[in-house]
Amino acid sequence: MDAGASQCDLVLRALVVDDEVSLAGVVANYLKHDMFEVQLAHDGHHALELAREFDPDVVILDIGLPGIDGIEVCRQLRIFSDAYVVMLTARDSEIDTVVGLSVGADDYVTKPFSPRELVARVRAMLRRPRRSSPAQDAVARNAPRRFGALVINVDSREASIDDARIMLTRTEFDVLALLSAHPGMVMSRQQILESVWGGAWVGADNIVDVHVGHLRRKLGDSTSTPRFVMTVRGVGYRMGTG
Repeated sequence: MDAGASQCDLVLRALVVDDEVSLAGVVANYLKHDMFEVQLAHDGHHALELAREFDPDVVILDIGLPGIDGIEVCRQLRIFSDAYVVMLTARDSEIDTVVGLSVGADDYVTKPFSPRELVARVRAMLRRPRRSSPAQDAVARNAPRRFGALVINVDSREASIDDARIMLTRTEFDVLALLSAHPGMVMSRQQILESVWGGAWVGADNIVDVHVGHLRRKLGDSTSTPRFVMTVRGVGYRMGTG
């Protein structure tokens, strides 16, 4: 296949996890209609078993599952999978959003929602570019980006500090790769949203702040004196020198 082929031309796998059987079935049907291969799970244990066997590209995951809840499922999923995760929550509260994103979710949707819009959002998420341009890719392969003790290899999608690998989610790495591609340049939240989440994103821009917060914690950055991801008050973020 041509390296420039659209991801929409590939058969993508989706795992839908929700104890509301009818809702899970409706979401699954919309995904199937959009040419996804779909598996269903209605509890956390089964979801983790299927995720290991099915290796999904995206997981639609309800927070309020019986037994192992969606937060713990996402936490365990991140040990062995880098699938995109969209959390479903019945409560439109900030704490649900923050907790869901803190364990590695990429997006969240509050119930009730339109299955058609959910599928469109999933498609937009899966179309997110992993590289900026062929020229930047060539540079990345030959010269990893270095910021003091932090080394970022865009080609292999790895980051390390003092040779110790930092385990980042897809979204966290995408934010870091974007900022490190433009050292010294301030990126606004809107620019980060458009580059990482895509133009179809319809949520609040504080999702950028949440992911930057998780990224900083994993990089060992303090909120008051960060070394790698700097806040430019009232504007956005930029890479520091380390």
